[in-house]
Amino acid sequence: MTLALSAPFRRLLALGALLVATLSLAGCGAINRVPTLEEAAKARWSEVQNQYQRRADLIPNLVETVKGFARQEEKVLTEVVEARANATKVTIDASKLTDPEAVKKFQEAQQQLSGALGRLLAVSENYPDLKSNANFLALQSQLEGTENRIAVARRDYIGAVQAYNTELRTIPGRWIASWFYPEAKPLATFESAQENQAPPKVTF
Repeated sequence: MTLALSAPFRRLLALGALLVATLSLAGCGAINRVPTLEEAAKARWSEVQNQYQRRADLIPNLVETVKGFARQEEKVLTEVVEARANATKVTIDASKLTDPEAVKKFQEAQQQLSGALGRLLAVSENYPDLKSNANFLALQSQLEGTENRIAVARRDYIGAVQAYNTELRTIPGRWIASWFYPEAKPLATFESAQENQAPPKVTF
């Protein structure tokens, strides 16, 4: 036997269904916000890696230029070459950004290279011919510009991670993530050592 529903009750059910449908449509933007913010953070990380790679690509030419003028600075040159090799070996793709330890290792390798580069550029103070060499000046300028780009890329990544992680911890993002994206995890951020916040400087 079918249970007959009263007209008011049917209207109430219809109103409830309409309300649910309306909320579902209105929530599409909120539902998509979690993956949107995650992809934005990963894109920012790609730019961080891009700028670090740009720096690594400049280093061989810089080392060769300095070597031509200051062959006795073998220790400093070796440090830079080894630090570059280590920095390019320690990589982290977007899928590992939820692992703080992996991000920390990547950061430490890049900081080691920053320190070695700073020492290499300081060598020019002892070699007047090197300081005035056009090739060295061009490479130094490109490196300093790259360091500035790295700083901007890191800042943008940190901001993107903050937005994404905040979405995962606040309402309604927290609920949406648990319902629709249970695999979503906070992304790791990083802070460079204070001495590495500025590009290497050489006074001419």
